[in-house]
Amino acid sequence: MATFARPTAALLALAAAAAVVAVLGGGAEAQQLSPNFYSSSCPSVATIVRRGMASAVQKERRMGASILRMFFHDCFVNGCDGSILLDDTPTFTGEKGAGPNANSVRGFEVIDAIKAQVEASCRATVSCADILALAARDAVNLLGGPTWSVPLGRRDSRTASQSLANANLPGPGSSLATLVSTFGRQGLSARDMTALSGAHTVGRSQCQFFRARIYTESNINGSFAALRQRACPRSGGDGNLAPFDVQTPDAFDNAYYQNLVTRKGLLHSDQELFNGGAQDALVRQYSSSPSQFAADFVAAMVRMGNLLPSSGTRTEVRLNCRKVN
Repeated sequence: MATFARPTAALLALAAAAAVVAVLGGGAEAQQLSPNFYSSSCPSVATIVRRGMASAVQKERRMGASILRMFFHDCFVNGCDGSILLDDTPTFTGEKGAGPNANSVRGFEVIDAIKAQVEASCRATVSCADILALAARDAVNLLGGPTWSVPLGRRDSRTASQSLANANLPGPGSSLATLVSTFGRQGLSARDMTALSGAHTVGRSQCQFFRARIYTESNINGSFAALRQRACPRSGGDGNLAPFDVQTPDAFDNAYYQNLVTRKGLLHSDQELFNGGAQDALVRQYSSSPSQFAADFVAAMVRMGNLLPSSGTRTEVRLNCRKVN
């Protein structure tokens, strides 16, 4: 199994170059993103986040995938603004109860713990959105994947949108056309989409999301389908978990794409990337070139991390990631 080499200077430079222009909404509070945003105000932030993520991943490797997924789900709803972290209140409905997030997105306590450590070092300085962006980068690297310079300077939204979470996040039954259009609405290309889908080289999915694929679809390896059916009956067991990657379920590598080429994608939306369509050639390329996948994944992560809250969004640096100040 091919593994990722130590990131090259060129790869890190690529990430930095892609990060030059990104401005957050919020009127006078708008900020340009820069990897050096906290170099004076909170120089220890990256070290604190890394330490917190290392502890979390050591306790449970799956948590790395969970934090990475949380970052995706934050960025696809009005930009990377920490809105997914807000709890519901009697007068406020957040994003945690949206269909793609409810009883699914996890790891909020990890972000809480890291935020507490950051606040102890640099009070009211580092946004929850930036902590999540750094945590997602560290999650990838701690599981064996690449690292990169994270542009920083995001601010936390004072609102959230359950309706946008339901509308903007692609589901497990999505077609290739739906995936391309969903990512395209965020300004991300089909290549970005295919690279970012490689995050499914780690993590787990619930039986209810892949049951139809393993029992009714024809473009699936028979032995793989039988293996997954053992833990996912035709009825019941909706919450039973299976790894996305049958080869190296907790290692961030390019095995996800190798699985797709052999018809071992877990979700319908996974296998759509290699099913006689426009992304087949790129999937084959990633399956044989971990370095190309790493470079494209990093560039796409930076582009996704630069997604902007809509103009006029009220923002702040939250003291508690679960509630507005």
